[in-house]
Amino acid sequence: MYGSRGVGASVARRASAAVLGAALLATGCSGDGDGDGANGGGGTGAGAGITQRPKDVTPFWVNPDGTAARQLAALEKAGKKDEAARIRKIAEQPTGEWISPDNPEEQARGFTEAADKAGRTALLVLYNIPHRDCGQYSQGGAADGDAYRAWIDGVAKGIGDRPATVVLEPDAVLHLVDSCTPDQFHEERYDLLKGAIAKLTALENTKVYLDAGNAGWGKPDQIFEPLKWAGIDRADGFSVNVSNFYTTEDSIAYGKELSAKVGGKHFVVDTSRNGNGPYTEGDPGERWCNPPGRALGETPTVRTADPLVDAYLWVKRPGESDGECKGGPKAGQWWGEYAVKLAQGSD
Repeated sequence: MYGSRGVGASVARRASAAVLGAALLATGCSGDGDGDGANGGGGTGAGAGITQRPKDVTPFWVNPDGTAARQLAALEKAGKKDEAARIRKIAEQPTGEWISPDNPEEQARGFTEAADKAGRTALLVLYNIPHRDCGQYSQGGAADGDAYRAWIDGVAKGIGDRPATVVLEPDAVLHLVDSCTPDQFHEERYDLLKGAIAKLTALENTKVYLDAGNAGWGKPDQIFEPLKWAGIDRADGFSVNVSNFYTTEDSIAYGKELSAKVGGKHFVVDTSRNGNGPYTEGDPGERWCNPPGRALGETPTVRTADPLVDAYLWVKRPGESDGECKGGPKAGQWWGEYAVKLAQGSD
């Protein structure tokens, strides 16, 4: 999905948001940094010094015991003040909590309870659709439709009536359009997405944004009808640029053009790593993977440049590796050196 359509389907698949954010899904790890997802960050661990952002700037919860917060504590303990100052740029921002396949109810409850206790909204990413990532780097997902419905039920039960914003299934619609997902799975996927949207939007305080690709993938006229078939009319809006590097300006232009085709729906933009835009050098097939010279983008906020944009979010957690390329660890694992460079790029 990354870059232009002319790059080719194989490159597009490699650059899916799945690769960039979800190795923790394969391992069962979650965003609280300890692998179980249940605590949701209690504020009593390594990141106890992390505070919440002003609510009028961003209502989203900052996990005080997340991976970046733990890295920050370790750097401060080691006296590495410059590196710690840069990691603090990440640790003090709300980022998406990717719900792993196991115990979704427990994870969703842990994160939303911690967020609610802090007077904030949990930002959750759901990425478990069957036949995920077309069998590529982040392949997996629920075993079948029934398993996925049960997983969504668990997430919904865990959220309950607490505030939550959900980014639903990065790449799921996109891969129906780019011929990556085999035809025999299309009807079921549309049904599963519609069902997930209906289930989650029925919750009292949950907003749902269905993923809609990115500015570098293709034209909105290729995806707006599939978004409708997937139930965008019942969602609160859609998300763009998840785990990608396209500029906020380009992402807003893409989102506005798409919004006009789906009933004026609002959208959110992932600005986690787009401070310097996309990488355009080296092997086109690996530009998406741990690209050098990138930078943190706009910090999460509801104060955006356009009324159609509900928020800039950090859906992807800056500092997690995209995969074993350019010296990085496995996808989804924390890479402190890269995190420091992202923060340094935004100095």
